[in-house]
Amino acid sequence: MTEQLFSAIFFSIALLLLLVLRFRLNAFLALLIASIGFGLSAGIPTEEIITNITTGMGGTLGFVATIVGLGAILGAVLEHSGGSQALARFLLARLGEKRASLAFVLTGFLVAIPVFFDVAFVLLVPLVYALGRRTGRSLLYFGIPLLAGLATTHAFIPPTPGPIAVADILQAELGWVILLGFGVGIPTVAVAGLWWGKRVGDQFFIAAPQLDGPELEDEQLPPIGMILTLILLPIILILGNTLTTMLIKAETWASTALTDGIIFLGHPYVALLLSCLLALYFLGTKRGLDSKELQSLATKALAPAGAIILITGAGGVYKQMLVTSGAGASLAEVFLQFQLLPPLLAFILAALIRILQGSATVAMITAAGLLAPALPSIGLSPPQLALLVLSIAAGASTLSHVNDSGFWLVKEYLHMDEATTLRSWSMMTVLLSLTALVVIVGLYPFV
Repeated sequence: MTEQLFSAIFFSIALLLLLVLRFRLNAFLALLIASIGFGLSAGIPTEEIITNITTGMGGTLGFVATIVGLGAILGAVLEHSGGSQALARFLLARLGEKRASLAFVLTGFLVAIPVFFDVAFVLLVPLVYALGRRTGRSLLYFGIPLLAGLATTHAFIPPTPGPIAVADILQAELGWVILLGFGVGIPTVAVAGLWWGKRVGDQFFIAAPQLDGPELEDEQLPPIGMILTLILLPIILILGNTLTTMLIKAETWASTALTDGIIFLGHPYVALLLSCLLALYFLGTKRGLDSKELQSLATKALAPAGAIILITGAGGVYKQMLVTSGAGASLAEVFLQFQLLPPLLAFILAALIRILQGSATVAMITAAGLLAPALPSIGLSPPQLALLVLSIAAGASTLSHVNDSGFWLVKEYLHMDEATTLRSWSMMTVLLSLTALVVIVGLYPFV
């Protein structure tokens, strides 16, 4: 039976890679087909396969769909109002051109919390062009720090879709993921953004393109205090929820109406909904947008979010098939025999899937689905479980190359050829993932 289950796992992963790489099938369909393929090859009855699809999809999306949807609307409002540009200009003005790389790292780090990676990059790259023209430096000197900030937050700090999906599949506490995500992310951007950005900026000169159209004036942008409040409010509330819950469990605090209120406001649903409503009012209604325009903005934002939600749900189906078949218990035995730290094993698994098929989201969800059934046998604490989420995210972020859409996005917007993109952007993603792994492995024994 164990041999049949392992054969089914290898078959399903091979089928997934074949569908994505050879036939260029949409990731949602590919994951769903691979899940059914696993069920059939593992000997699960057909009626039970159908039940698992419903259970796996519904159980995963109950949490993820709400969070990703709210995050998408918040990001769209910030994008439409010019909030991202306001934040970048504020940091550049405070830090000065000599510390512009730090300003771009911080901008990317904060903007990618509510805004999708590719949207945030396209939105902010004109500021990279402007500074490149003003200083005469290579675009990489400013572009790599921005990309490192965006990629790090996109991988490690909820409510971005990747860590949200993995945290849900592994049943990790979101507050711990956010807290440790910042702890892992800060040294990661220092190496992959500041150090590597200076190195490749000095090594490769990429000239800034000529200005195409007028840039927004400062008075057209929303107040920076409002932007920072909208980005940081849900994070602070969620962390408050985690801290309060932890103190109540430790019997340091008694459960009262006040602590119940903090826990309620700090639930990701409520925290993001509150920030979303404030954004719609202060960056929408108060800036002259009517209800039809706000509705159109929200509807447009949910289009890309829908694809991510469905892919995540299909990953939940795959996990459910593994649990039902008993493959999870068998995998747990194999993992324990390797005697590797769980974060290292998770990193390797996610990295292999990422390098083979290109999509970080698919790599995260597949690796999480494979690992989730084995976790009860390992017995991890909540902080260790959060670090496992981050190690999967780190592995899934490594070596972006020609099979990744992000590779071509960066290549085109920074006006590089393929070789330079591989030596700058791709190497940055390797540095990012390895730095994060070192920090995670260093933290793991102490949490």
